[in-house]
Amino acid sequence: MSPSLPKLQRAAVLGALLAIAPTSFALSQQSPNAADAPPAAEAPFLQENDAAMARMMTDMTVKPTGDVDRDFVAMMVPHHQGAIDMAKAVLRYGHNEQIRRIAQEIIVDQLQEITAMRLALGETLPPSVASPTAPSAAEPAPAAAMPGMNMNGME
Repeated sequence: MSPSLPKLQRAAVLGALLAIAPTSFALSQQSPNAADAPPAAEAPFLQENDAAMARMMTDMTVKPTGDVDRDFVAMMVPHHQGAIDMAKAVLRYGHNEQIRRIAQEIIVDQLQEITAMRLALGETLPPSVASPTAPSAAEPAPAAAMPGMNMNGME
């Protein structure tokens, strides 16, 4: 057996696990029957969260450039953005004030890490924009904002 074969086997196993992980996660989230289905009120959150996960997984697939640092950032930025998008969904639909506060912290922390990675590569940053977390008029209103928070869920 050649010395590189174990590495190839490990890479193949890792690749297979990464390929089936999204499907396994999706299947684990499905209910076996209608009685176990989530309430209809949760559907908008689940749809938004699923879309964020799918976008993140797609955007994390990058063609290697030969520059490990750039490739790492190219994969990590969508990973962090996925966390931001999922946290925004919790702010739109969640009711637990502790979870909402954690979601706010996730947004701030992940934005800071994205900025730090881009700056470390010498990239210019896009202009800052407000990040709305309130649902549109057609969506149900989330729990009241926490004291000291504006309508965007930020201090």
